[in-house]
Amino acid sequence: MKFIFRSIVLLFTLVMFSCGGKEEKKKEQIQIKRKADVEVKAQETATNEVPASQRITLDNKGVGKIKSLPLDPEINQEMVTRGAALFKTNCTACHKPDKRFIGPSPKGIMKRRSPEWIMNMILDPQLMVEQDRCAKDLLVEFNGAAMANQNITEEQARDILEYFRTLN
Repeated sequence: MKFIFRSIVLLFTLVMFSCGGKEEKKKEQIQIKRKADVEVKAQETATNEVPASQRITLDNKGVGKIKSLPLDPEINQEMVTRGAALFKTNCTACHKPDKRFIGPSPKGIMKRRSPEWIMNMILDPQLMVEQDRCAKDLLVEFNGAAMANQNITEEQARDILEYFRTLN
């Protein structure tokens, strides 16, 4: 009986020691991840580029049906009211007026983007991400969180743009 008990204990001990290889796999995975993180940081440092959310591209009109959009020097308060309501209803799940969230803040957007670019991004974000360099860079900066198409009409987008004009 003692022989059987000792044999079982010895067998159990051998099984326990033979399973120790999993720690090596964990260490390898951690090293691979760290190496990838270092490579990404090296690429970011090498480019020394301004993040897309802070980049000024006022000459870029984007891709889409809005080619030219002259703005009245005076802000239309009725449009602002409608635009603020639309923004609150359709956009605040991802955008906060005064801080970075899932997507960039629209505060100061008129100082960084052309009205045409903003309208095209609101109207067809998928096309913009596919064909516009700045929109692609924003997608990368915000961890691949693509802007959802809210099926906003051109008139509604213009109201939202007018609201953006008040966010300085």
